[in-house]
Amino acid sequence: MEGSNTQGELGDLFAGFHTPYKSFATDAIHVGQEPEQWKSMAVVPLISLSTTFKQNGPGNHAGFEYSRSGNPTRNCLEKAVAALDGAKYSLALASGLAATVTITHMLKAGDGIVSMDDVYGGTNRYFQRVAAELGLDVSFADCTKPQKLKEALKPNTKLVWIETPTNPTMKVVDIKACADLIHEHNKDIVVAVDNTFMSAYFQRPLALGADICMYSATKYMNGHSDVVMGLVSVNREDLYERLKFLQNALGGVPSPFDCFLCNRGLKTLQLRMERHFKNAMAAARFLEGDSRVEKVIYPGLPSHPQYDVVKKQCTGCPGMITFYIKGELKHATTFLKSLKMFAVAESLGGYESLAELPAIMTHASVPENERHVLGISDTLIRLSVGLEDEEDVIQDLKQALAAAHPKE
Repeated sequence: MEGSNTQGELGDLFAGFHTPYKSFATDAIHVGQEPEQWKSMAVVPLISLSTTFKQNGPGNHAGFEYSRSGNPTRNCLEKAVAALDGAKYSLALASGLAATVTITHMLKAGDGIVSMDDVYGGTNRYFQRVAAELGLDVSFADCTKPQKLKEALKPNTKLVWIETPTNPTMKVVDIKACADLIHEHNKDIVVAVDNTFMSAYFQRPLALGADICMYSATKYMNGHSDVVMGLVSVNREDLYERLKFLQNALGGVPSPFDCFLCNRGLKTLQLRMERHFKNAMAAARFLEGDSRVEKVIYPGLPSHPQYDVVKKQCTGCPGMITFYIKGELKHATTFLKSLKMFAVAESLGGYESLAELPAIMTHASVPENERHVLGISDTLIRLSVGLEDEEDVIQDLKQALAAAHPKE
């Protein structure tokens, strides 16, 4: 990785972080988008809605047969994503969970999965209530602690699932340390990293030793809250061939129009992530200095438990902040109801600011006892800080805190 880390006026914000990836914005705009691939020489990739393609003769096609198996618009997106991930191959799926399911289908009954203990609620639900019932041996471990991860590995472990930063408690896993530990234990174990929160701009798991990098592209990679999609990137040809087969065989593919939208979203990924970082850092600093807030968890703050890991493996931080408001459920509820610019809604990573209460919303499917252990309490609030003006973000948080704690 090469390149200047001045980031223009954002230089101080990015100081000390991993060097940014060379030509990221250029690759996002140009890789897979070559006008020469179209007879019309269109600069913007075409939306190919056709479900089937004429063949020159039986079995003699021009690269496409049926749109589930391959689509020109999807190809443009997959090539661009591969470039941004520093990968040889990328595959687009119908959702982040469709990507998770497709990856998990590489396993068979009796195989083991070790998952990070704090993960997206849908991932937890799928592993515990679907994959486990299909005969997979699912267990959870805190991958921020190498010894706990090592103890969780079993002779039947075939897949280790890492999410970093985690959703919603923002734990940061040292990807290289974990990948090295796992592959030293057994080189055949597949290490998959959910990179949704960081995006390709702030973190490249494959460069840190992971075998698979996946996303819910619904979030930052698309960035406009108008597409549901998943992405998977790999360097290993054997993994690509297996996942490509499963993409077609399971059929969880996105529509060409959604591929077009996500491909368009990538063009501004760098600009968006830099603004998310700037706004979120300002919001995190404000919250950390407010007496009505118990604790703030943001990877860009020196107070974050894995701050040194963040600076080592990430080029910056996203717009995701978790904090504990002082009081109890009624204070958290009042805060959320009082927000004027932030929308109380699930999901994240769009241009608009969102806020939610994980215990009742995104992580309600996680068993209550597990939520308690993970720290997902009734006063834990998750923010997805958007691209609005910084002053307006702070003002909305300030007035909502005042409504929740009117006497302070």
